[in-house]
Amino acid sequence: MNVADSRRVAAALEDLGYTPSSLAEEADVIVLNTCVVRQSAEDKAYGRLNSLKPIKKKRPETVINLMGCLVGVKGHEILRDRFPMVDVFSPPSDPGPLIAHLTQDESRAFEDAATSRRFAFMDGELTLPVEERGNLVSAFVPIVLGCSHACTYCIIPYKRGIERSRPVDDIVAEVRSLASQGVKEITLLGQIVDRYGKDIPDGPNLAQLIRLVHEVDGLERIRFLTSHPNWMTTELLDTVAELPKVMPHIEVPVQAGHDEVLANMKREYTADDYRHLVADIRTRIPNVSIATDIIVGFPGETDDQFQSTYNLLAELKMDVAHLARYSTRPGTVADRRMVDDVSDEKKWERFRALEELQEGIASEINARYQGETVDVLFEEKVRGRWRGRTPTNKLVFVETDDDLTGKLLPVMITWAGPWSMQGMFLTRPAGGAIPLTLGISSRETG
Repeated sequence: MNVADSRRVAAALEDLGYTPSSLAEEADVIVLNTCVVRQSAEDKAYGRLNSLKPIKKKRPETVINLMGCLVGVKGHEILRDRFPMVDVFSPPSDPGPLIAHLTQDESRAFEDAATSRRFAFMDGELTLPVEERGNLVSAFVPIVLGCSHACTYCIIPYKRGIERSRPVDDIVAEVRSLASQGVKEITLLGQIVDRYGKDIPDGPNLAQLIRLVHEVDGLERIRFLTSHPNWMTTELLDTVAELPKVMPHIEVPVQAGHDEVLANMKREYTADDYRHLVADIRTRIPNVSIATDIIVGFPGETDDQFQSTYNLLAELKMDVAHLARYSTRPGTVADRRMVDDVSDEKKWERFRALEELQEGIASEINARYQGETVDVLFEEKVRGRWRGRTPTNKLVFVETDDDLTGKLLPVMITWAGPWSMQGMFLTRPAGGAIPLTLGISSRETG
């Protein structure tokens, strides 16, 4: 979501005549877009903000804009007192306050979540920053802003505000605009993306929106994240299975594998409910890949409860498991009502146990691709190798001197590890030589 927000800020600034600067010390405007979903992210934001003080002292005319979840939607008085060198405070997804400051257009100024004009989403057109036009292959498109579910560990509803679905016409217009600028793949975003339209009386649902987006010319792939088990419908799954542009990859977090922990998290489903959902996904969508999220060390989590989570992951064999150690987020229900009683040592122990388990599972799953030919959409060149993704969201690398930006090509997998794969072309890409393969021994994070 922050990547999408930052892209909007860049586009808005270019509309005012600004150009990108590679050095903060030379910039006229510095935007620090922040995340606070974990304590480490918040600490990093404060560190980066403090590092800007010498720049402001040396060049007082530099405009510093603090944006995102650190600011939130309910005001910024404490932050203003703590960081007086910040000129503009912007809530998540809203370049409006910065544009108002730079243009002296007070009609765009930030007031609060209910009355802000939400400049970022006033219409569906989005002109990409100059350096990305024709080069950006995959883009994020927010469709649900904020969240109203409020899992007990989550700070997002307090920072990004209540759930708000964007109008269908704006979303389709944005996708069409991106496709016209060379984007081949879009990912529809929401904190709970499968709740799209729930806040609109008789509004469209995610499956219906996807069908409209599917008709956009020039678009080749559609993804969406992140889903919640309680709103993953059979209509949505059947839509994924039916439409060729929708990729067979589902992100649906479980967070824990024990019912008491799930109840304490306010997830509102059981481990068996999740098992049945995974079985249904695999039945309805052939060759699907599934990613999940897991939090270890939630308040009160016992060794036996963690073992249930371990056993569930071992049983379901997910393609990807995003792992996190619980950290207290001030203002959440868990912070107010629960004690963070699992030691950091125990959290790390559980984290590493799941990490080792998932590495083995991913290795087993990815080994099945060895010798297979899969379609790969190439995004960019990284350290001399071209990186792309399969329909199931597996990272694939090949080596070639040709420009593969935005090309969808068949690749034979010659090596498969837990985090990425290596491949080669069986036929020569248009205008180029047959590329060599390159082995990788370390984890590729992208």
